[in-house]
Formats: sequence, C-alpha cells, structure tokens
Amino acid sequence: MIESRSIFGPGFLALIALLVIAALMSGSLRALVLVVLVLIIGFSLGLLLGRRRESVTGGETALDTPSSGLNSSHFSARFLDSALKEMREGLLVIDADMRVVASNRAARNLFSDLNDVIDSRRLTELTRNPAIYDAFLDAVRGKERTGVKVETYGQERRVFDLRVVPLRSTNGHGSGGAVGVFFDVTRLERLEIIRQEFLSNVSHELRTPLTSIRALAETLENGAIEDHQNNRRFLSIIQKNADRMHRLIDDILELSAIEAGNVKVKPEIIQLHPLVEDVIASLSASAVARKITVYDLVDRKAEVFADPHRLLQMLTNLVDNAIKFNREGGTVTIRHESDRADRIRVEDSGEGIPAHHLDRLFERFYRVDRARSRELGGTGLGLAIVKHLARAHGGEVIVESRFGEGSQFTIELPHNITMKATASATLNV
Repeated sequence: MIESRSIFGPGFLALIALLVIAALMSGSLRALVLVVLVLIIGFSLGLLLGRRRESVTGGETALDTPSSGLNSSHFSARFLDSALKEMREGLLVIDADMRVVASNRAARNLFSDLNDVIDSRRLTELTRNPAIYDAFLDAVRGKERTGVKVETYGQERRVFDLRVVPLRSTNGHGSGGAVGVFFDVTRLERLEIIRQEFLSNVSHELRTPLTSIRALAETLENGAIEDHQNNRRFLSIIQKNADRMHRLIDDILELSAIEAGNVKVKPEIIQLHPLVEDVIASLSASAVARKITVYDLVDRKAEVFADPHRLLQMLTNLVDNAIKFNREGGTVTIRHESDRADRIRVEDSGEGIPAHHLDRLFERFYRVDRARSRELGGTGLGLAIVKHLARAHGGEVIVESRFGEGSQFTIELPHNITMKATASATLNV
C-alpha cells in the first residue's frame, strides 16, 4: 500500500499550483479550477483521516513516525493552512457526524464573527439555512451537490454558489464527511440585474418613438400624404422621433464605452471662461425658446485641469438640463470656485428635485418626471455620462436641491499642481 506521506508531497505541490492558477484566472475557468481543487482537498483529507484512523487502530503513535517525516508533514500542514486561509472562497469541511473539522477565514465570516471558534461545532449550531444543511447532508450520504444558491442577510445581502463534495474513507466503506466551497456571486447577480434592467429600459425607450414613426408612416401611406394641411406636420413628428432615437443610441454607445474604460481623458490646463461661453452659445436657441437667461459668472482668468472635449460634454449636459427643466423665464447661472479642488457649479431657478429622487438621479434611464423628460427630448443617460466622466478625471459630480427653489449641480475636479507648473513654464517659454 502506498504511504500517505509519499503522495502528500507531490499532491501538496499540485494543490499550491492550482491555488496560484485559480488566483490568476477569472470567470468560468477559475470556477473549474476551484472545483478540481475541491476534489483534491476532499481526496487528501479523506486519505489523511483514514490513515489516522488506521494508525490509531493499529496501536501506532505519532512518535513512531520518523522525525524527518514528522517535520515535513508539520511544515506542509502549516503551509497548506496558510494557503487555504487566504482564499476568497469559503471552505468548510465536516465529518460524518456533521461536525466542522476544518474551515478558513472566509467560511468563518459567513457564520460568525472572525474570532469565534466554529471547529468541532455541529453544522446546525452555525446556521439554520436549510439549503446549506441539506447540501452537506446529501454529501455525507454520498451525493455531490453543485449550484446550490445560498443567501445570507447581515449588514448587506450576499449570495453564494455552494458546491459540496463527499469525502470517502480509504477502505471505501462509509463516509468520511464532506467538503464545501462557497463562491461569492453577489456582484455577478447584481450585474445581471443591472443588465436586465438596462435591456428593459432600452427596449422601452426605443419602442415609444418607433411606435410613433410606424403609425405616422402608415397614416401617410394610407392617403394622408395628399393631406397638404397635415402631411408636413406628420413628417416633422417622424423626424423628431428619429432624432430622439439617434440621440439615445449615441448616448448608449458613449456610456458603454466610458464604463468599459475605452474612453481615455487627456487632461490639460484650459481656460474655463471661453469654454463656458461655447456651451452657452450652443444652447442659446433652446434658452431663447423657453425665455431662459444664462449667466456666465466664471472669472476670465479661471483655469482648470481637464480634458477640454469631455468637460465641454459634461457642462453641455448640465446646462441643457437646467434650461429644459427650468421655469419659463427662469435663470441658469454658471460659477467657478477653487480651493482644495476646482468646482464648477450650474444653478437653475426651476422647481427643484424632491429629496427621495436625489440618490438615484445619476442612474441610467432614471427620470424624476418621465413624461416631461420624453416630451423635452431627454434620453435619461445624460447625468450618468456626466458622473462617469467626472470620475474618469478623478473627480465627482454632486447635486443639491430644494423642492420649489431650484437645483445646483457641481463638478469637482482635482488640482494637478505639478502639471499646472509644467504647463505654465511651457507657456512662458
């Protein structure tokens, strides 16, 4: 019979190699490697437990083991314990009596505080979650369980994919226990929910203008093209909805590129006042249509460290919103302050935003007044784009509002003293 210690050394090295590979991988490949890791751990633990049982039965003691073997096993056990302890996945090993015989830090955090001792305790003492207990019970009875969804509710809701593998005794009779690995899939589930909501919102946003275009096209086809009093109005509505779809698709592509990290900002020292004037000029037609007065109170010498194209995009979105959702005959004011950071403020005299909307205002497709936003041509993505671009600069965008008194959006941009000094020196030369 092959000695357990003779195969433990190579097996241990293979286990460490798998741990390193799993740490470097992600997604389905990482999950596959971890499943193989669970099988190796199960085999090793079963073999070691069986050898320990045989040694006790045969009257052997630890002192009968050669000193070199004892030192090697002791070192290997300590090294294995250190490696498993730092795994992000929770590892829990139980015996045939459903008592915990081994666990790592992540598993202990699942069931109790970090300093609580969970070894030697029954599984029912640690959790009342039936999904966890049933999965380990089936494994003890010899049935492997994979894909068990486990939810925990502490300070926040967390979701785990539990995989449990039975441990076989060395003589092949009976069960030696079970080993389970808890994969934290909370973030993956959250991203899946966001993806589903995004697809639902995009479908809804595209369906509205498409329905209008289709209905008017059918009306014109059925004879309204000869109606000289209404045909041009129908064509104008079709054009308006087509433009809205075009803006929506452009914003979706822009936001997707920003979130994927494919949009790189190239900050430089720029004069802020001329850039604000360009924004006001580009939106002058919509401001005049709604009798909105836009004030540029930015100092003519003000400088900021930002990507000029992206800052123009951010300010255009904010000023455009301030004009659209303002009171007719209201005002929009643009200011600049500089202390610990550069702050560009866009204030309006509109009706303000109710407090319960403020936390979600920068989410994709979130609207305070959906009907009014669609009527004014909004896509629901402008503020999300502003938020991501501000963060790409290392800054942030903040909103303050009082219902009935107007709103104030602030873009915070960090200083870059070294780059400013270098740019100033270059300009002087």
